[in-house]
Amino acid sequence: MTDNPASPVVRLDGARLSYPSPEGEIAILQGIDLSVRAGEVVAVTGPSGSGKSSLIALIGGLERATGGTVQVLDTDLGRADEATRTRLRRHDIGVVFQAYHLVPAMTARQNTALPLILSGAKEAQAQAATMLERVGLSHRLDHRPSQLSGGEQQRVAIARAFVASPRLILADEPTGNLDRRTGTSIVETMFDLCRKTDAAMLLVTHDEGLAQQCDRVLAIDDGQVVS
Repeated sequence: MTDNPASPVVRLDGARLSYPSPEGEIAILQGIDLSVRAGEVVAVTGPSGSGKSSLIALIGGLERATGGTVQVLDTDLGRADEATRTRLRRHDIGVVFQAYHLVPAMTARQNTALPLILSGAKEAQAQAATMLERVGLSHRLDHRPSQLSGGEQQRVAIARAFVASPRLILADEPTGNLDRRTGTSIVETMFDLCRKTDAAMLLVTHDEGLAQQCDRVLAIDDGQVVS
């Protein structure tokens, strides 16, 4: 974590990602430059297969760049060992996917508390309950995922992403499985939480209307920034 408020939360300089194959190297990301400040919401758009999700994986430390540099909260992810990358994800990065990825056997409160439990935080269950109240689910604390609607499950996923007060949120098509009305409500909740916590957010979306609500739009095609 950085002590310099002027330092960007995310900074990519010529970031590349490629995979070897029998036919030769497959380039996924080709020299991405990007800087994201605290409190800034950046939409990431582009056609399917353009590299949007790979960019999120790179910034989240789930993939390691094969060229260029990726810095998140002043940590050079290219040089960081796996323990450092895991610690960064656990304490400073919240992730929301299109699929909710909730643990079926756990209640909404238990699912939300998971990041706090893994980091050894005290009062994890109480903090989880407070966060669920902030996303409008105070009446669903002890319900399991199978007892919740799609929109409610995504709200639990959002509560889980924000519960540890991360400085960066990575959201990959968070409204993709929801109808427009529910999706709009979900995104408004995320925007509101970012404003209140000053967290930066990278939001992958196919929805142009949603993208235009963000502070900036990063358009990617064929692994390159096109606008």
